[in-house]
Amino acid sequence: MNAPFKTPADPLDAPLWDLTDLYASREDARIEADLARTRALVDQLNSLQGQLVAGRAEPAMLGQRLDRAVTLYEQASDILGGLGAYAFMAASTNRNDAGAQGFEATVREKITGIATPTVWVTLEINQLEESGIEAALAAHPAAARWRPWLRRVRAMKPHELSQELETFLSERGPISAQWPRLFDETLAAMKVRAGKDELTLAEALNRLSDPRAARRKGAAEGLNAALAARTSTMALVLNTVAADKALEDKWRGFRRPADGRHLSNEVDGESVDAMAEAVAAACPRLSHRYYALKARAMGKARLDQWDRNAPIETTAPRGYDWAAGKDLVLESFADLGPEFADRARGFFDRPWIDGKARPGKQSGAYAHPVTSDRHPYVFLNWMGERRDVLTLAHELGHGVHQTLAAGQGSLLADTPLTLAETASIFAEGLTFDRLLATAPKAEQRGLLAGRIEDGLNTVVRQIAFHRFETRFHDERAKGEVAVERIGEIWLEEMGASLGPAITLNPGYEHWWSYVSHFVHSPFYVYAYAFGDLLVAALMETRAKDPAGFTPLYRELLAGGGSKGYVEALAPFGLNPRDPAFWTIGTKRLEGLIDRFEALA
Repeated sequence: MNAPFKTPADPLDAPLWDLTDLYASREDARIEADLARTRALVDQLNSLQGQLVAGRAEPAMLGQRLDRAVTLYEQASDILGGLGAYAFMAASTNRNDAGAQGFEATVREKITGIATPTVWVTLEINQLEESGIEAALAAHPAAARWRPWLRRVRAMKPHELSQELETFLSERGPISAQWPRLFDETLAAMKVRAGKDELTLAEALNRLSDPRAARRKGAAEGLNAALAARTSTMALVLNTVAADKALEDKWRGFRRPADGRHLSNEVDGESVDAMAEAVAAACPRLSHRYYALKARAMGKARLDQWDRNAPIETTAPRGYDWAAGKDLVLESFADLGPEFADRARGFFDRPWIDGKARPGKQSGAYAHPVTSDRHPYVFLNWMGERRDVLTLAHELGHGVHQTLAAGQGSLLADTPLTLAETASIFAEGLTFDRLLATAPKAEQRGLLAGRIEDGLNTVVRQIAFHRFETRFHDERAKGEVAVERIGEIWLEEMGASLGPAITLNPGYEHWWSYVSHFVHSPFYVYAYAFGDLLVAALMETRAKDPAGFTPLYRELLAGGGSKGYVEALAPFGLNPRDPAFWTIGTKRLEGLIDRFEALA
């Protein structure tokens, strides 16, 4: 007889962070002092305006001026970055606090006002000839450290506008940011009715993994109603964000809506298209096949959409209190070497994690790097379930990556999305391997199912999101897209990715409206699939020589954004430009499905 389900762990065990390393409060006098300090740095920087392109400067003199300008630019960015991080993180834990939201918006406006007059820096750099820059870096070696950052700046050259237009776009930024703010505040205030319970968005999404079908269905139907009541607002937000983006893209000369993201990721659009097509072609062997197996395992002909992440077993899944989750994650990091575990442990030993789920806190998880001269913080909503353990590992992977790359300085530590998800997904994979290796045989099928579903969510689902987003932006170019049409596109892409074994129940057409990346970071989502497939190739490489792998992996992470992804992966003997590279990950996931079928 199955045991009754009980909440497996008390989420109240999770910690709160302490942001006083940044500022004591919104009233902290250091805020105005730091703003004044940054204005002084910007004044020094702006005194150099015109000198990068003045006359025929000798290479050594140009190198010296470049080094001075970029150094001041980074110093100012560090101060403003710390203030912006504080405002955002404080607001993200209390989206119901009008004071916190107003403070975040005000800080954003002040940062923009200080930073905007520096737009000349990248414009002048891009007026220089490539040969002139190389001669300057050779003649003044101290400036050579900026070469990777200069490479990124130079990549934007064909899409830069006049100084007046760049200034306008920068000043407009805080106003455009009010749309994502409306999105966040709308979801944070949303209450989901599920039976007698009133849930936050995070709690409702978490209940979709409940062993009891009635509770899953109740949460899904509650979400249907709550999201349906807000889709008009969310459609307005999404349409406006897309139109705003399209206008800037037109002026910058980007052909396709995702091109700007590809440029910042230092990846060509054709490679992303090839990856997306490879994943879509693999869906019958991956998601379609797996969900049919899962339906059979659960004794059903088809799964309702709220069964997609349901546990296979109806007994209560193993729960994890905060201490158990911490130990498991640290042991997994130690598999890579003591330094990785020590760096991760620092987040627990200090108040750098906010894990406690509570009303007003936005859903999801993130690791914020702040700046290279500070330290990262980790944000998640701990519910004490297996997925929370993996989320903790994922975000700490980011955090460890950020601490390793900090030595590069903020401008070079910033990692393109093509590599930004590497450490997080790798850490998640190590943690799952430990979960599976230490689980009793009776739990292995359920764990394997969970891991497959995480893989499908990261690869198949995110590519489906990418395809939805691409189609939406393409249609938005012809005019505002009606909320009903957005729902149709969503259902078509989700249906194609999930396959015939999943029923997309009435109400699911509204579920696009809680995906924050569509609003906050258009065309971000493919990075998750990119990272997952890349990590699969790295894990296959590690399996052949674990000891030899670790120093190479550390070097990759410590490099931050100083190398492009092709160059960064070369020491591992991997070539992501080879179409076969992407099949390593899909075959690895297919192998997990084979194991699941054998256990079933």
